[in-house]
Amino acid sequence: MKKSLTIIFLLAILVGLSFQINPVTDKLAKVLRREPTVIITKPNSYYKSYNYKYVKESKTYIPYSKQDLKDIFYSILNNGYQSLTFYCPSEYTDCLNDVNSFSSDANLLTHINNFVSPFNTFSDIKVIYDETGEVTVKINKLYTTEEINQINSQIDKIIAKEIKEDMELEDKVLKIHDYVINTTKYDEDRINNIIKYKSNIAYGPLIEKYGICGGYADTMALFLNRWNVPNFKVSSTTHVWNAIYINDTWLHLDLTWDDPVSEDRTINTLLHKFYLIDTKTLEEYNITDHDFNKTIYQELAN
Repeated sequence: MKKSLTIIFLLAILVGLSFQINPVTDKLAKVLRREPTVIITKPNSYYKSYNYKYVKESKTYIPYSKQDLKDIFYSILNNGYQSLTFYCPSEYTDCLNDVNSFSSDANLLTHINNFVSPFNTFSDIKVIYDETGEVTVKINKLYTTEEINQINSQIDKIIAKEIKEDMELEDKVLKIHDYVINTTKYDEDRINNIIKYKSNIAYGPLIEKYGICGGYADTMALFLNRWNVPNFKVSSTTHVWNAIYINDTWLHLDLTWDDPVSEDRTINTLLHKFYLIDTKTLEEYNITDHDFNKTIYQELAN
């Protein structure tokens, strides 16, 4: 009788194991193939549904090339993620070397940053990876929640006051271009590394009324995003401005250079020299601040 009970007990264990063996082996196989599942969550409200020539939305977050890695870093930023983990497949043998190269290339990451909403841009990025191929990207955002709330509130007020519903897009853009320049002073103290204002972000022009090129460009980008107008920021080695898709054409828009500092600091100068101009016109001005990489900002390479 005891032998029979023992046999029955062992059979029960074997039956139980038979139900578990497939999930266990499947999981083990995934680990050995280095293809675990990437957890992709919904984007935040500042996500931009545009694909550019330099970067586009990644659908799988599985890289097989340097371009795939660019798309993944762009997608992490564009979706507003604070952290995301992806995995290098075994087929992409140089993946971790390329990840290391990307994570240490501040210039490349800054250019990718220019294609997302200012509210999703980073102040710094930390990339952690190991020999198994697991890569974790952690984002510290440039804007705080409090700053975003204040800026959005101010944008609401400006639109309510300055913009009429029946305005054409170009009229809206002109109105904001002029409004920002007329209410903002260029932060000359920043030239001497004296930081009094948050003039490098939209908080400066919109709240404190002081800006440098980053603040001017972010401010215009936020208004364009409100109207779902395709746009991105353009960086040279010394300057940043806006690109906007309007009337079926990509054009330049530079509020900083349209708000020059005059000899008489009491005069607030307003120009339209850099308002909705094509690349040919921009290049004819022969200003080194506007020398940009056409392999990155390909929409403007006309």
